[in-house]
Amino acid sequence: MNNIFNWLDSVVDIRQEHKIKHLMKDIIAIVFFAKLANANEWDEIHYFAVVKEDFLRKYLELPNGIPSYDTIRRVMAMVSPEFLCKFQTRWNEMLNENQGQKLKRILAIDGKTQRGNKRSGQEPNHIVSCVDEEGFCISQKRTDNKTNEAKTIPFVLDDINIKGNIVTTDEAGCYTDIAEKIVKKKADYVLALKGNQRSLHEDVVLYFSNVHLLKNCKYHKTTEKARSSIEVREYWQTDDVDWLTQKSGNQKSDWAGLKSIAITKSTTTNIKSGKQTSEIRYSISGLPLDVRLTAKAIRGVYPPLALRGRIRA
Repeated sequence: MNNIFNWLDSVVDIRQEHKIKHLMKDIIAIVFFAKLANANEWDEIHYFAVVKEDFLRKYLELPNGIPSYDTIRRVMAMVSPEFLCKFQTRWNEMLNENQGQKLKRILAIDGKTQRGNKRSGQEPNHIVSCVDEEGFCISQKRTDNKTNEAKTIPFVLDDINIKGNIVTTDEAGCYTDIAEKIVKKKADYVLALKGNQRSLHEDVVLYFSNVHLLKNCKYHKTTEKARSSIEVREYWQTDDVDWLTQKSGNQKSDWAGLKSIAITKSTTTNIKSGKQTSEIRYSISGLPLDVRLTAKAIRGVYPPLALRGRIRA
């Protein structure tokens, strides 16, 4: 990571030296990170940098702190598009090499129906995308409708290098052939489990409903504030899966690389009214027992309230 940011030293800075307060390479890197986090306006980019200053200081000098949004805008107008394009290419190459694999990224596969593109007599486009944890789309395919997501996901996976990373999907991707493809490409998976795998879902729900078994699971808890609500998430994970068989007769071995199962309980409290809502979700995973890493992957499937805005804080 440091090597790729050192390459930014080669940028040509045409500003008057005695007026320079913020390094051009720092500003470019700030914009780059912010864009990946879905910040599109200059004030959003500035806000992202303020919120993530501690993280940015791991890679950037920031001798005078975070520049204002006006400074970011003016400096970026001086950088050639060609230079920015080369920087983007180097970043992508880094992620596809061994250094990128060490980062163990979360790659979330999800389908969205595009609004406003429906023509007379035609269904609107449905896009299946693979997005990394910074919000950058690295692959996408169009499908006829949401019911065809499971058939489209393998083609999305064929387009990208997922080796060493964690692939997540909602229930639309929870199928044995998808798990097998992920494992064959030497990646791990966390798949949301719902009614499309009815027997398996019932077995996992029954397991976690046992209080004694739940106490033996690894546990992790997070608390986040967003807008006027507080969201508490509790995660339990176990690698006790040898018992797992589906009532339809499919064995655990049908799920390639299955190593653990998890339950997530989200409790959201409205600060003003005190009203609480709760939701429970279940997952199967190719990850070994590591509840914090599993929790991070589940966040990629079901982002908490704090991540559902325009900026992923």
